[in-house]
Amino acid sequence: MPLHFDDTEYTARVRAARSALTAQGLDAILLFAPESQFWLTGYDTFGFAMFQCMVLTARGDVHLLTRAPDLRQALHTSTLPRTHIHVWNEYEGADPTRDLVVLLAELGLTGAQIGFEGQTPGLTDFNGQRLRATLPGLIEASDLMRALRRVKSPAEIMMHRRAAALSDDALDAALTTTRAGAFEGDILAAMQGAVFKGGGDYAGNEFIIGSGPGALLCRYFSGRRHLDARDQLTIEWSGAYARYHAAMMQTLVIGEAPPAQRRMHAAAREALEACEAAIRPGAPMGDVYDAHARVFDAHGLSHARLQACGYGMGAVYNPIWVDFPMFYEGNPLQMLAGQVFFLHMILMDSDAGLAMCLGHSVLVTETGVERLSRHAPDLHEL
Repeated sequence: MPLHFDDTEYTARVRAARSALTAQGLDAILLFAPESQFWLTGYDTFGFAMFQCMVLTARGDVHLLTRAPDLRQALHTSTLPRTHIHVWNEYEGADPTRDLVVLLAELGLTGAQIGFEGQTPGLTDFNGQRLRATLPGLIEASDLMRALRRVKSPAEIMMHRRAAALSDDALDAALTTTRAGAFEGDILAAMQGAVFKGGGDYAGNEFIIGSGPGALLCRYFSGRRHLDARDQLTIEWSGAYARYHAAMMQTLVIGEAPPAQRRMHAAAREALEACEAAIRPGAPMGDVYDAHARVFDAHGLSHARLQACGYGMGAVYNPIWVDFPMFYEGNPLQMLAGQVFFLHMILMDSDAGLAMCLGHSVLVTETGVERLSRHAPDLHEL
């Protein structure tokens, strides 16, 4: 089976989740987030787009209710035995929440204190309304598994290192293919190809690419162009290994960078280094945002910065690779050793028509921070 971790790792995760359930006074939790299901058992599928639910009890029992196409997927990718995988029948008017009630009864959980994950694309509003109508006593508990996943085990950190190496490979591919006249599609193909050739996965969202005026966007959009002799190209991407991510971001300059864009790069690099200096165990995440804002504001670039400067990395699924929490003003959540974050210094100056973005992923250590990328945040003029 293509399990990415050994039995000891999965046993420890179930044990930690059981303890968290007991601490919150819950008898069980209904897991709808694909990240939770993957972390707990290795179950790996995009079938969360349909109704599926993993049940974890305080006794440590783990069961999956899913559709027929994912029966073999669960057997192939997870620790679950066949007797713990349950298929709900599909027909006109079917309501899988009723099948869930039957499963909960079989597990002795009728009338029990049961939490559920509602803050996830794995539970649509439609299915969520049906779920709460069928089981009105459910307790929102989305943070339970998120909290457990924040601090990475040594085995998980190795996955992030593999992902970071793939991100570096993708940047190498971009630097090789980016030049005047280059087609954005060829650059994307080279970057994504480098990840696949390195044994990586699809990332949690599309690789972001935009040139010319599109370089001032930080979202993917369809449509491709060829680069001009003097141009700018903003790319944001992530290598992904066993679903673990290590995102990066860069604005590449085609031709010679104008003085204003050079100043933007200097400010972005200074802000990135200030954010790294602010990361230490026990410090609030808001300190990192403040460091980023102070540098940009001192350079007169407050109009060009955003209201966040990074977020957590982990094993995540579509539609985005963001693994909350984020670095924003006043965030009181304390950083912990073993967390992995993506730091992005984004400057989008609409008045000047210039972009400059720098970003890479870091590991929180006992004493501070470690960059996972081998690439320095240099200015690239190609």
